[in-house]
Amino acid sequence: ITYIRLPGQWGYLSLVTDAYSKKIMGWAIRLDLSAQGCQDALQMAVDNRKYNKELIHHSDRGSQYCCKNYVDMLVSNNIAISMTQTGSPYDNAIAERVNGILKAEFDLYSSNLGVENTRKKIAESIKTYNQMRPHASCDYLTPEQAHLIEGPLKKRWKDKKPYEPKLQLV
Repeated sequence: ITYIRLPGQWGYLSLVTDAYSKKIMGWAIRLDLSAQGCQDALQMAVDNRKYNKELIHHSDRGSQYCCKNYVDMLVSNNIAISMTQTGSPYDNAIAERVNGILKAEFDLYSSNLGVENTRKKIAESIKTYNQMRPHASCDYLTPEQAHLIEGPLKKRWKDKKPYEPKLQLV
């Protein structure tokens, strides 16, 4: 769940992203932090599913993902459940990265458009993200292209070198 500033209030955007292809499979925006937004995003992802392969759902331990209705949706769709052990954002790096891309590259930090027009902007942004934005972690394929293939995807980013201070204190 990521927050989006709306005129006089907050919107809460829930996403379900395929870890392999980085494709956003489901999403919902609501004006409250109830589990319903996450359930709506999960239902959209299940409805958009094209392959009948084993799935694992990974999330943090937020109450929205631990509530009975959400867990029941996962179980009834034969989706294995995985949750982070700590509160570290590194435990769910893909979700954090996709949230950041949507906010920075698609200008979804805030919106002065109102709820319905923001919903339309989110839909357009996700469509563009899925169909037009290549990912270095997916061999520079778009999420849509990567979602249609199988097998390992070449990572095209440079490994970061460990930080080594250039100066020494004497």
